[in-house]
Amino acid sequence: MAKLIKNLQNNRKVIFDKGKFDEWCVYVVESNGLKKAPFDETYFSELQQISLKYPNNKLYDDFVLLYEETTKHIDSTVLTLIDDIVSSYNEEDRIAIEQWFTVIYAGMIAEENKENAILRKRIKRLGMHQVLLLNMSAKDAAQFSYGKKWRVLDAIMKPLGF
Repeated sequence: MAKLIKNLQNNRKVIFDKGKFDEWCVYVVESNGLKKAPFDETYFSELQQISLKYPNNKLYDDFVLLYEETTKHIDSTVLTLIDDIVSSYNEEDRIAIEQWFTVIYAGMIAEENKENAILRKRIKRLGMHQVLLLNMSAKDAAQFSYGKKWRVLDAIMKPLGF
């Protein structure tokens, strides 16, 4: 059964619902009810483009604020934090940032709840770090962890501080 995470300003909503593997699939639901699970590459790419308009590391630093507060559960204070962060951006970017930060937040919650996941939400941070700080392509960042053992990824993340 679908679980609402957040109603967005653009009349969409972000939800958890059943996916291929578990109940933690993140969907964006259009106002007409059509739901779609967004790909990491999509939001990495959009956020990477938006980040170019702002001072160095602003978008990444804002993401880290969400990252640090993310647990296994949807938290209304984190949803309020998303709203506060969104208000610090130019009006033309707010809708996209609200949507993608909510999707990433939900994705991190899902990672925290995944059975047998070792890296948990850290895997999302690695992708955001790669696209926003290292300027890696969104496609490469989204596919970076495929086929890699958790210990290899852990060894990459630890020196980065996460």
